[in-house]
Parts: sequence; C-alpha cells; structure tokens
Amino acid sequence: MEVFTALLGATLAAWAVLLVRMRGMDAGPGTDLGALGWFVGVWVTMTVAMMLPSAAPMVLVYSKVAGGTSRRPRSSTAWFVGGYVVVWTAYGLVAYGLFRLVRSYQPSLLAWDRAGPIVAGAAIVAAGLYQLTPLKRVCLRHCRTPFHWVLHRWRDGPLGPARMGLEHGGYCVGCCWALMVVLFAVGVMSLAWMAVVAAVIFAEKVLPLGERLAAAFAVGLVALGVWVAVAPAGVPLLTQPGMGM
Repeated sequence: MEVFTALLGATLAAWAVLLVRMRGMDAGPGTDLGALGWFVGVWVTMTVAMMLPSAAPMVLVYSKVAGGTSRRPRSSTAWFVGGYVVVWTAYGLVAYGLFRLVRSYQPSLLAWDRAGPIVAGAAIVAAGLYQLTPLKRVCLRHCRTPFHWVLHRWRDGPLGPARMGLEHGGYCVGCCWALMVVLFAVGVMSLAWMAVVAAVIFAEKVLPLGERLAAAFAVGLVALGVWVAVAPAGVPLLTQPGMGM
C-alpha cells in the first residue's frame, strides 16, 4: 500500500507540475523543444506523469518480491524505478538530438505551410504500423506479465534493482516509443495529447484486453495520420502552428 501511495502521489504531482509549467505552451506540431536543460526537466516530469501509471503493476510486483528478499525493499524499489526513468530519459535525449539535427539541416521540413502535415501524418501512420510488429507484441507481453518477468529475471546484488529497472525500461521503450513519436508529431507540449497518449499506453499495458486494443489502436493511428496529412485543420485537439491555442 505504501508503494502504491507513493506512485499515485508522484503521478499526481507530476501532472500538477505539467499543468502549471506547460499551460498555454502548445504550439502544435514542430513545437520548439527549448534549451536542453529545460527539456530534460520537462521530459522527466512527463515520463513520471504518463508512464508511471502503466508501470505501476510491474513496480508493485517488484516491491512485493523485494520485500521478501531484500533488507531494504523501499530503497531497492526506488533504484528499480530510477533505472526505468533513466531509460526513458535516454529516449528523450535521442528525440531531442534528432529534432535539433532536422532543424539544423532541413529547417523547412517541419514547416506547417510546406511539408509539415505530411511529415507529421507519416510519423503517425508509421507508429500505427509498428503496433502490428512482432517486436511490439513481445515488448507489450513483457509489460503485461510482471510476475513472470520479475520471478525469472531477478537480479541480486547492490546494482540488481537498477539493472532490472533498466531492463524493464528497455522493454517499455520497445513497447511505447512509437506512441511517444505520435506525441511529438501532434505537439509535444500539448497537455491534451499527453493525456490521450498516456491513456492509450495504460489501456494497452494494464486493461484485460490490452493486446487486442493495441491492434485497434493501430487502425486508429493510421486513420489519424492520414487525417493529419490531408486535412489537419479538422483534427480535434490539434493546434495549428502559428495560430496559437
């Protein structure tokens, strides 16, 4: 119960911080990511807000097993969660670097009055197609079977919890990286789209029919990508760049 309360508190606090810091910052697709330090702070907060609810079953199972094998289960659980967040932070840094690279060498590629809608739509379609790949299924199955993974991949020693957190984070990124690409495509600073993507991730990883929902979401993402590419002005929640909220 203590771990669940801590996870819930961290999630609510992260969403509260995002509401305060990012309200009115949604400039739509191609939103500038700001300075590296500022982006990292926001990204880590986003990771906690969006990913921790769907990671909670794994964290709770780990904490329960650690309670019977570790002399300091709370510290062990904290290291596990820390390793998980480190992997998602690395993902954010890679995304930031790619964004800066594109902006440096092809500044017009993301321009909304040029190829921007097509690029954003293509990214969303690609994310939808990834939903149907074997790698997605393997990673999603891992995230949906915490007992099996914790019991069969347990690591002892001082670095064991962090290593397990890193490994689980790798599977989670393999499961959800494309869904986070969707967030970048529609506006990474959009609180509304953050909530939508977080809900999709939670449904896939936690709800009983999550694996079937992943296929349904694939169809929805492909349709959304085509809509963004063809008629972006009609897409709900999508802020048109240069037009404000």
